[in-house]
Amino acid sequence: MNRHRAHFLLFLLSLIVACLLQLMPLPDLLLPFRPYWLGLILLYWALEEPERVGLGRAFLLGLVGDVLQGDLLGDQALRLAALAFIVLRFRSRLRFFPMWQQSLAVFALLLNDRVLSLMERAFTGAPMPPASFWYAPVAGMLAWPWVFLLLDDLRARLRVHEA
Repeated sequence: MNRHRAHFLLFLLSLIVACLLQLMPLPDLLLPFRPYWLGLILLYWALEEPERVGLGRAFLLGLVGDVLQGDLLGDQALRLAALAFIVLRFRSRLRFFPMWQQSLAVFALLLNDRVLSLMERAFTGAPMPPASFWYAPVAGMLAWPWVFLLLDDLRARLRVHEA
């Protein structure tokens, strides 16, 4: 298998796994702590291989997420496009942060995602979410080092097998 195909399959597989993790049932007590997996995976790929992630792909991935979760069509699409825009804009700085600073940046990005979601709820007249709505960015910040290291290791293994 050539290099480009292997990297594309890893990209596609990671997005499929993120979609499955978003759909995975959790006990009611743990639901507020579910990280935004699509956002985390998109964030990783935007940092490491920006040519794979553009605003269009982020928007399409968000539409897939909307359909899978039964959300308002365009909800996640708008949020992921905004996330991708910010990451691609500041990619050169974010890539070279130490892991703890990257985690804090991921927290800020996921917090921004929640603010966009809250604004959308306000525009559509949906009820305000409970305070537990804000737990997911913290969970995403804590999951970020593991997501980053796992995907980075998989990419490194692909490079070793290519040589």
